[in-house]
Amino acid sequence: MAGRQHDERSRKIVHLAFGCGALALRYLLWWQAALVAAGALAFNLFLLPRVAGQLYRPGERPRSAASGIVLYPASVLLLILVFHNRLDIAAAAWAVLAVGDGMATLVGRRFGRGRLPWNADKSIAGTIALFVCGGIAGAFVAWWCRPNVTPQPELWFSIAAPLVAALVAALVETTPVKLDDNISVPASAAAALWALSLVRTELVYPAILTAGQAIVLATAANAVVAWAGYRAGLVTTAGALTGALIGIAIAAATGWPGWTLLLATFLAASISSRLGLRRKTIHGIAEERGGRRGPGNAIANTGLATVAALLAVSTLHRDLALLAFVTALAAGGSDTMASEIGKAWGRGTYLVPTFKRVTPGTTGAMSLEGTVAGVAGAALLGALAAAVGLIPPSAVVVVVAGATLGSLAESLLGASLEAPGILNNDMLNFLNTAIAAGAAIGIARLVA
Repeated sequence: MAGRQHDERSRKIVHLAFGCGALALRYLLWWQAALVAAGALAFNLFLLPRVAGQLYRPGERPRSAASGIVLYPASVLLLILVFHNRLDIAAAAWAVLAVGDGMATLVGRRFGRGRLPWNADKSIAGTIALFVCGGIAGAFVAWWCRPNVTPQPELWFSIAAPLVAALVAALVETTPVKLDDNISVPASAAAALWALSLVRTELVYPAILTAGQAIVLATAANAVVAWAGYRAGLVTTAGALTGALIGIAIAAATGWPGWTLLLATFLAASISSRLGLRRKTIHGIAEERGGRRGPGNAIANTGLATVAALLAVSTLHRDLALLAFVTALAAGGSDTMASEIGKAWGRGTYLVPTFKRVTPGTTGAMSLEGTVAGVAGAALLGALAAAVGLIPPSAVVVVVAGATLGSLAESLLGASLEAPGILNNDMLNFLNTAIAAGAAIGIARLVA
């Protein structure tokens, strides 16, 4: 490899060309596709460095598992294994990665003068290219692979779902972290496709018809709450607007019981952020902007819950969706309570998983006081959800268990991935709610 000059354009052409393999998923069984993907992974790991050294960026170790050229086929293999019974989803997510991410780089390098306000490393043109090119490619491949799926997906899914998935992937890709695009793009696209695959059109139309009056009332109520939160110094302007939109969606989907739980979660998180604020400020561990919550906080802590709320009225799995909704909110709210109370009054803070004593506010650290506050917070929010009829009382224990597991997972990930910039706090909070909701569903199915 010595002396070979890196060629980014050639790298992206290969990136795009490899995506043509998604078309083969129309004809292959899942295990055959997995074997091909595994072969591509082995080739990129062991042989490609010898024959195409110019594809590797300066400083990139060719045989490293962290190399993008290795992560690409690894992600494709994982897509095929996870969605072995829905190869159209695997193919569409693969196309978003291959065409969307590839064109984002090429277009960004050519027309990327305009930069995103929240991430100067990403261009507006590149983000648009990922959405447009990835969405079109994903839609074509999903449609192409429809005949290989039983029962065959509805046509709207093959056309519209990949466009939504590409939009989600494009937004995730703009997050200012060091997580490789070969992981974040296919993972976010596949998650969006999977969620939309659960939607049933025969349930969507009645839900839309009955949501009209709720939306009008919810808009008024959320406008008042957003204004009050802003005036009280709890949220920024953008945070208030984002929170209002989330509140409207949740109220329209779950009614006032869901909105009440959302409001209680917001108040619990906001109030706990203000507890011990003087001590936090002195030690430099207070929340940014004086504790005001921005749009990133709102999406990270309630985005998954919003998706679950919408799925509750558009899928055949209403009870599980509501359980995921409640657990996600409880996880987000209780995690904030645990963190803020731990920073305010924690006497001993320990790093997970080594249990080495560290200063309060250290990423991935936990305290006894904070942990107790988090469990209590999850229990109270779960009890409120049961009281308003969102879940049965017997499910409160499941909510607490899921929220606790999500918080523990967040601490483990934060201790290893936030410091090097691979993940940031908002992404960790979102993963916390997602893991909590998934754990709660798993536990509920196990004990059913």
